[in-house]
Amino acid sequence: MSPNKSVTSAQISIKLLHWYDEFGREMPWRVSPADQIRGILPNPYHIWLSEIMLQQTQVVTVTGYFQAFLSNWPEVHDLANAKDADVMARWAGLGYYARARNLLKTARIISKDFSGIFPKTEAGLRALPGVGPYTAAAITAIAHGQKATVLDGNIERVMARLFLVTAPLPDSKPTLYDLAAKATPDARVGDYVQGLMDLGATICTPRSPDCGNCPIRPDCRANATGNAESLPRKLAKKPKPTRNGIVYFAYTDAGKMLLETRPQKGLLGGMLALPSSEWVTGTPEPAPPISANWQVLPEQIRHVFTHFKLNLTVHMAKISGPEQLQDGFADFPDPNILPTVMRKAYRLALINIKNPSRSGQKIKGAP
Repeated sequence: MSPNKSVTSAQISIKLLHWYDEFGREMPWRVSPADQIRGILPNPYHIWLSEIMLQQTQVVTVTGYFQAFLSNWPEVHDLANAKDADVMARWAGLGYYARARNLLKTARIISKDFSGIFPKTEAGLRALPGVGPYTAAAITAIAHGQKATVLDGNIERVMARLFLVTAPLPDSKPTLYDLAAKATPDARVGDYVQGLMDLGATICTPRSPDCGNCPIRPDCRANATGNAESLPRKLAKKPKPTRNGIVYFAYTDAGKMLLETRPQKGLLGGMLALPSSEWVTGTPEPAPPISANWQVLPEQIRHVFTHFKLNLTVHMAKISGPEQLQDGFADFPDPNILPTVMRKAYRLALINIKNPSRSGQKIKGAP
């Protein structure tokens, strides 16, 4: 079916902006329409930081991390001068750790090369590490108030329903982008974009959309034809493969444990972690970091990454002889500085330290 040609940009934006003025969500990086009238403008540093954090992560999770980052690094120059390890530790738990590495790279570019001022064009923003088409458009619209076509999952859903786009995602993305571009107004573009995001998150939800309270319901072809909940359609996803690995927890009576910093490139790059074997599709090859009396725990850690599922077996060893101690032994850390999958292993190990009867048997052939 062809898009609804009768819906105009003016009709959509006027209704949506009235709704956003009254019902827009409060977020620590946003500046409300009322505050903007009083001359308070969005902070590009705040918008950039929040948009990087919001990539693949929900608002409810990001809010606390965003506030913690601002508390530690209130300006982009502060973040640029931060230690890599400190930033990675603060990022722990958010996942997609390449974002944190790119965050530091961009902060240092903005601080050194741009005197702390973010580019105001999509092209300039896209030249920064970790800033793709969506993020560049969002910063351009929200931080700088310049017209840009922003298309995230929420806006895709609104456009698909509003214009009755029945072709499945991702094939329909170019059509949805063109529709979003035509619907974007020239004025108050940042508020309009955030209004669309809020509409998709609170009213035009994936399941059971609240069409009765939608400000643009009279213009929505999916609502008129009773197809709102079935859109947007998506091609079936391929099942995620499963990988297996071993994670090693070596500790001492003195409250020390063995930790490592993972290589900068690759999964969990640059993060503090427990030593582990390679993560493989079959049976992992043991790779104990030191010679010890390793015990295998009966429970497994299960974690889901973007492209695969991971099963980790936890091997534990209590280190008593000073000859076994090496660089890498440190005080038991705050688990919150570890990536989520390592946090799971760490906590399981602590449970077994407190309840030694739960531990397994010595691994045959272990050094």
